[in-house]
This record gives sequence, C-alpha cells and structure tokens, in this order.
Amino acid sequence: MSTPSRPAGTSPSDHAPSTAQGALATRANRYEELLQLFVQAPGFVCFFRGPEHVYELANEAHAQLAQHKDIMGKSVREAFPELAEQGYFKILDDVYNSGQAFVGHALPLAIKPAPDIPAEQRFIDLVYQPIYSQDGEVIGIFSQGHDVTDRVLAETALKERQAELERLIEERTNALGAANAALELARKLQIDKMHLLQLFEQAPGFTAVILGADHRFEIANQAYYRLVGGRNLIGRTVREALPELIDQGFFELLDQVYVTGEPYIGRSIAATLQANPDVPSVTLYLDFIYQPILGADGKPIGIFVQGNDVTSQKNAQDEVRRYQNDLEKMIAERTVALDETRAALAHAQKLESVGKLTGGVAHDFNNILQVIGGNLHLLRAMTDNNPATTKRLEIALRAVDRGAKLSGQLLAFARRQPLQPAVINLARTVRNMDDMLRRALGEAIDIEIIGGGGLWNTQVDPGQLENVLLNLALNSRDAMNGCGKLTIEIANAMLDDEYIASIPDIKPGQYVVLSVSDTGAGMTPDVLEQAIEPFFTTKPPGDGTGLGLSMAYGFVKQSGGHFKIYSEPGVGTTVRIYLPRSLEREDATPDDMERAVVGGSETILVVEDDKDVQLTVVSLLQELGYQVLKADDAESALSILKSGVHVDLLFSDVVMPGNLRSPELARQAKLLLPNIAVLFTSGYTQNAIVHGGRLDPGVHLLSKPYRREQLAKKVRSLLED
Repeated sequence: MSTPSRPAGTSPSDHAPSTAQGALATRANRYEELLQLFVQAPGFVCFFRGPEHVYELANEAHAQLAQHKDIMGKSVREAFPELAEQGYFKILDDVYNSGQAFVGHALPLAIKPAPDIPAEQRFIDLVYQPIYSQDGEVIGIFSQGHDVTDRVLAETALKERQAELERLIEERTNALGAANAALELARKLQIDKMHLLQLFEQAPGFTAVILGADHRFEIANQAYYRLVGGRNLIGRTVREALPELIDQGFFELLDQVYVTGEPYIGRSIAATLQANPDVPSVTLYLDFIYQPILGADGKPIGIFVQGNDVTSQKNAQDEVRRYQNDLEKMIAERTVALDETRAALAHAQKLESVGKLTGGVAHDFNNILQVIGGNLHLLRAMTDNNPATTKRLEIALRAVDRGAKLSGQLLAFARRQPLQPAVINLARTVRNMDDMLRRALGEAIDIEIIGGGGLWNTQVDPGQLENVLLNLALNSRDAMNGCGKLTIEIANAMLDDEYIASIPDIKPGQYVVLSVSDTGAGMTPDVLEQAIEPFFTTKPPGDGTGLGLSMAYGFVKQSGGHFKIYSEPGVGTTVRIYLPRSLEREDATPDDMERAVVGGSETILVVEDDKDVQLTVVSLLQELGYQVLKADDAESALSILKSGVHVDLLFSDVVMPGNLRSPELARQAKLLLPNIAVLFTSGYTQNAIVHGGRLDPGVHLLSKPYRREQLAKKVRSLLED
C-alpha cells in the first residue's frame, strides 16, 4: 500500500504547529463568543464552584438582580446572608450533594442593597444544574433564570381583580336571579299576593314591587317599611308615599327604567327620608337595583326594587378617607418641618466650617501681632523720648490693638475664645453699663432699659457679654443714623420642645433673654440670612468689619445659648440672646483696682516654638528685670526643669509641636517644683486647656497678642499669689 504524497522538502510535522495554532485560535474565538453570549444573555446566569457555592462567573442581568454587590470570589452565604431564611442555601446544598437539577417557578427573593436598607421583594424563575468533572463528580452548579416580578405582580393583581368582579357578578346575579325566580314563579303558578309577600318577607334586604307608569306600590317587605319609617305604602304612588324624595333623582330614575326597560344599579346613593313632619330627616346611603318587570308583550309593566342600607359601611369608608387626608396633611406638615430642620442644620454646619477656618487664621494672626506689638513696646523704651518717634510708635500700637480686637471677634465667632464665666444677674450688669452706653451712642439716641423683678441668674463671661452688648448697641446706632430709640429688655423665658424642634444645637429649659431693639432701617430677608456671617456688612467700605453680629452669635453659642434676629425693613431690628439659667448665687464683683506695672528678679522659663515670638517675649521679660530661660518645645522645657535649676514661673504656649503637650508639661513641673507658678499663652487654645468653651479650673491664660503692661501685671500677680 502506497503512502499519500506530500510536497517535496516537507516532513509530516511541518504543518502540525500551524494546525494546532489554528485549532487554539478557533477554540479561543468560540470561547469569546460563548462568553459574549453569557454576558449578553437576557436572563441572569452565574456559576458556583465547590460545596460552599463560591461565585466564579455572573453576567450583567445577575449583577442587577444582586443589587450590584461585590460577590465574585465569595460564597453565596457570605455574599447574601439575608437568603438564610429564604431556602436558597438548602436548595443549592441539595443540588450539589444529590447531583439532581432543581427547577423553580416564581420563587420569592429579597436581597438587601446594603445592611441598613430594607430588601425589595422580587420573584424569579430559575434552574440549578449540577456541573460534573471528568471523573463524574459534582464540582459546581450552573444557575440560569429570569426576574418575573412584573409578571407575578400582574398575575396577582389580575387574580384579585377577577375575584372582585366575580364576587360582584355573583352578588348581582344571585339578587337578580332570586327576583326573577320569584316573579317567574308567580307568573307560572299564578300565586296570590299573600304568597309572594311571604317570599319577599324572607329577603335580607329591602324589596318592593311598583306597578304602572306612575309607580304605584303593589307590595313591600318589612325591611322596606323599616327603611321609610313604617308609613302607608300599598296602593300609593312613590311620589305620594315618599314626597321628601322629590329633587333627589329617584323619581327620574324610576321613569327612566320604566321607559327604557333597562335596569339601574346604584351604589352608595344618598337618600334623605322623613317619616313625618314631627321627626327630623335622616340621610341614608343605599345600594339598590331597579329591575324592570316585563309583561307578555315584552314591555315594562312595573319595577322590582331590591337593595340594602349601607350607611354604616359608607360612614366607615368616609372616616378612613378623612383619616387618610389628615395623615397626608400631617405628612406634608412634617415634611415642611423636616425641610426647615435640614436648612437650619445646613446653616449651622456652614457657620461651623467658617468658624474652624477663622479660628485657624486667628491663631497665626495673633502670633504675628504679638511679635509686632512686643517689639514696638521695646522700641518705645529706646526712643529717648523723641516726640515724633513716640507718636509713630503709639499709632502702630493702636493698630496692633485694633488687630487684636479683630482677631478676638474672629475667635468669638469660631467659638474658640477661652471664656471665664461667672454667675451674674443680667439686669444688674446691663444697668452698670448705662453710662458707658449713653456716652458711646450719643444724646440723640434714647435708651430705655426694661427689667422686671424676679429675674433669674445666668453663668456667662461678664467681659465678653459687655462687648457683645456694646457691639449690638453700636450696630443699632448706625442702623438709626445716630437718631432713634434703643430698647434693652431683660426677661425670663422658657424654650420648649416645640420651639427648638428645628434648632439643632439648643436644649429645652429655662433661659434669661436679653433683647436689644432699635427703630432703624431694618433688614431685608436676604440681608437677614447673611447677617451673622463674618465680614458681611451693608456699611460702606471702611465703616465696619462685618464681625459685630458674628462675634455676638459665636459668643452666645459657645455659652450654651440661643441667638435670634427679628427684622423688618422700615420698622427696625430686634436681637434676642437666650442664656441658660443658673441656679447658683451671683458671684461677688471682682476687685477692679489697677495693678501697677512693675517687674521683678525671679526666674521665668519661657516655652515658645515660634522663634520671633520667643525672642520678643524674652526681651520684654528681661526688660522688666526677670531672669529668663527659654525652650523651643515642651520636651526641652522638661529637661531644663529636671536639671535642678530653680524656676519661679513657667510661661508656656499652649499649642506646640512634639509628643509632650503643654498641660502635661505643667503637671510634671508641679511635681518637680510644687511652688512653681504656671501661666499659659496662646492665640488659639483649641481644647488643650479649654473645655466646653471655658478655661479649666485653676488655669491662668494670657491671650495673644498682649501688651507689655498686661504681661507685667499678669506675671506679677501670679508670682505674688
């Protein structure tokens, strides 16, 4: 036998690689095609591997059904723990263990998009098909199916509607059948009226036979008599027997049924009846049928009336409808209230964000002012009393003071200023400011202070409160163009749960309210919306910083109070400050005697990380005669203290770099030198020594920027205590 010929210069294996590569390419193309069919399949498709049913493959339809959860590589129990009570885990286990496929129709499925979001009820048709290895063992399960929720819901709705229609048809058919049967029986058997009356008497609803074009009562059962009040009916027309039904449409309906021969079915039709003039009329709601009675020639000879009193059912339905309307109205009102609360919360969050920004700016600004002010004080001592130089230095120092005030207002708005509250009587504090307010506002402003008896105490920083009141008074003066009336009123107030429902950061309870009202130009709604934002002002450039109201707002909120502005263009403005009531006694008034500016010879350890600030402070203290040691951070300061050198006062910045915080440095300094005095300084305290907006007990703070005189007095007072 000869072998097949092949081209010269070739061997049997020359074409093998290309043939194999072609087969691989064909197989790869088929795999890609199969994968695309899998991905684009209209139903959901997936593959589970192993006894734990780990997802290895799923198409887009399955991803939509799974609420786009991250499931690949996870077991079905891990991916969908909510299916534990829905039976799917057991079905998968049974298919894997038995090797028998499972087919399900309209199976309920509820998958949660997220743990805190309720599951949506779906229905699916599916097949679980076991997949075998070459050894004949089950290695996984292939799942394919469709979301048939819409079909199931449609079928359910259709079944319910069909059942309702069938019930109604059955009721009407039974009623008409009973009536027709009775009439047919009467015609066939020619029974007398008494026998027919007995049949009618057994009917559960009211029934009557009305004959002739004038609708004359031939027969009626006891239920009909009860309906109309027991009046005489037989032999009378409906217009004679029931005259109160005129203009209610019933007579016209009877005429229509008699003329057309078409029955009429009424549902919940109102009928106002009055048995006699001595009793009040009553409105009932009736379900009824007017069925024409046909003669031998097929023309109507009368009308059969059958129906039921459904007044109680109608009233119940109306009550449900009214309840639904009230519920919808309540929901609408709650929605409006919720929107208002969200708006208030958003406004508070906006102010909080601006406050954090302004607090950080104030920190750096105060360090800069401290360097400028301190060096100006040192330069003033070196001027040799040159008048021109001294004048310029004083101008520069006044500018530093204005910058310090501006920084203080920023910190007040940011709720970052260290408060030193005391229990005060608000009325007494305001009256003590009377002379100062009159001098500041001028004679053209009429000031009235109103405060009744029995006013409660409050706990607040007195100095900051005076600044707030003065700022509000000056704002009112400007709004009145220097001429008008300013009314300051102090009263007790109660803020209840309803009032604070839309205010996110205030508690219900007892408050002392300070109201400042003017007769100025007032504010438009858009201006009022921005009134407490920092740097917002309606004054011409150079006439104001726009920080007065924002400072007042920040101080009040930091003090645990509530701030509210009422204003109307052309009428005036009222600012109300609510401060929490204090049940403690009023604190004694502090001694206001001015301490002389003197220095000393004690040793002071200055801890300051800002080199410029450190150099300035050291120079100021040395100029006052003190022995000064310095450290750049808390760790270095602690090393100096541990060295055994004597230190009389630790003067430390609050916010510094490093692992050792200033409060801890002060604590360890007290352990090493029990008699050492501690004075903190900062342009922005954060929460290191201030909690709840108040300095911690026993803590002394000198806020930046400070003058030479303030530094000297504070240091001297601590060293002499």
